[in-house]
Amino acid sequence: MRDPSSRSEILTVAELNRAAREAIEHALPAAWVAGEISNFRRYDSGHCYFVLKDAQAQVRCVMFRHRASLLGWQPSDGSEVELRGVPSLYEARGDFQLNVETMRRAGRGALFAAFERLKAKLSAEGLFDPGRKRPLPVFPRTVGIVTSTSAAALRDMLTTLRRRAPGLRVVVYPTLVQGEGAGRQIARAIALAAERAECDVLVVGRGGGSIEDLWSFNEEVVARAIAASPIPTVSAVGHETDFTIADFVADARAPTPTAAAVMVAPDASRLHEQLQGLAAALGRAQWRLLEQRMQTLDHLSRRLAHPGARARDQAVALGHLQRRLAQAQARMLEGLGARLVRAAASLGRLRPDVPARRADLARLAARLSRGGSRGIEREHARLDALRANLAHLNPEAVLERGYSITRLAGGALLRDAQDAPPGAALETTLARGTVRSTVG
Repeated sequence: MRDPSSRSEILTVAELNRAAREAIEHALPAAWVAGEISNFRRYDSGHCYFVLKDAQAQVRCVMFRHRASLLGWQPSDGSEVELRGVPSLYEARGDFQLNVETMRRAGRGALFAAFERLKAKLSAEGLFDPGRKRPLPVFPRTVGIVTSTSAAALRDMLTTLRRRAPGLRVVVYPTLVQGEGAGRQIARAIALAAERAECDVLVVGRGGGSIEDLWSFNEEVVARAIAASPIPTVSAVGHETDFTIADFVADARAPTPTAAAVMVAPDASRLHEQLQGLAAALGRAQWRLLEQRMQTLDHLSRRLAHPGARARDQAVALGHLQRRLAQAQARMLEGLGARLVRAAASLGRLRPDVPARRADLARLAARLSRGGSRGIEREHARLDALRANLAHLNPEAVLERGYSITRLAGGALLRDAQDAPPGAALETTLARGTVRSTVG
C-alpha cells in the first residue's frame, strides 16, 4: 500500500480505510465494554450483528459464528451485557466497529468467566466432541430421572411419560438441584444410576431459573459424571434459551424437561396406529401372495400331461421342424445361386474398355496442346499492347516533343504561375539538360 503520510500521493477510498483500520487496530487493544444490545440480528451464516449502546453513545458490533457458537445463552435486544472486543474498521463502508470475542450478561462477570473457563477446559479435553455422543434408544424399557422430587419439572415429565408410554418404567434418583452441595449430589445420583444399571436412558435436569439457580449444572463434577456415565444421557435444564455445561457434555439436549420426556419416550398411541396399519398391510400382502400362488398352481396343472402323450407330441413337432429345415436349406441354396448369377453379370458390365479409354486420352492430350499454344499467343499480344502503352506514358518521350517540366526550389511541380512569386528560384527540365531561373 502507498504511504498515506506522503502529501504528494492521492489515496483511493479503499487505501484510506485500510490505513485507518490498521491504525485503529494497532493503537487500540482489546477491551471489555459494557452496554445494552439493540438491533440484534443472527444471520443464516451464524454471524451476529448488533449495536451496543449506553445513554451517551453507541457502537456497531460483529460476533462471528465460531465465537457466537461458544455462547451458552441467546443475546437479544435490551440485554445488558459485558463484552470483550477488538476495535476495528469495516473497510467496505468505513464503519467503526468492535469485533466481539466473548460476551456475558452484565453484573455476572465472575460466573460467566468461570463458565467460559470450564467450557474451554472441557472442550479442549474432547468432552463436547460430537463423535463421542451416543444415540438414544428408540424403545427404552426404563427411563431414569435425576432431579428434585419437589420440582414441578418432575411432575411435568411424569405426566408426559405416562401419557405417551403408559407401560414405561420410570426410576427417579432424587437430588438437590440448587444451592450448596447440589452439584456433588447430582453427580452422585448420576453415578448411582450407572452403578445400578437399571435404566436404558437417563434424563438430568430441572425447571427454569436464574443463572445462579442453574449453576449446579455448570459444575465440573456434574459434567464429568455425565461424561463417565455408560447410560445415554439427556440434559434438560431450564428453558429453551438457557445453556449449561451439562448441555454440551450430554448425549442430547432438550430445551425443557417436558421436551426431554417427549424425546426419550415413544408415543404409544402413534405406535399402536402404526402397528395396526402394518398388520393390515401384512394381511393384504399375505392374501395377494396366496392368490398368486393359487393362480400359478392352476396354470401348472393345465400344463401337466402324460409322459407318453408328451413324447408323441414332441415327435410330431420334431418331424415338422425337419421338413421346415430341409425347405429352408433348399430356398437358401436357390437364393445364393441367383445372387451369384447377378453378381457375375454386374461384374461383366463393370469391366473397363481399355482401347476406348486410350483413344479418349489421346484426344484430350491434343486438345490440351492446342489450348496451351493459343493461351501463350494471347499473353504475348497482351504484353506487346502493355509495352506500347508504357512507351506513350514515358515522360521523357513527352520532353522529346518539345515540352518541359518546371519545379520550385523544394522540388514541387509548378502547375500555376501564381505559385511562383517574384524572386522564386525555378528549375526547368528539358529533353536534354536543365535550366535554372529566377522569377522577375
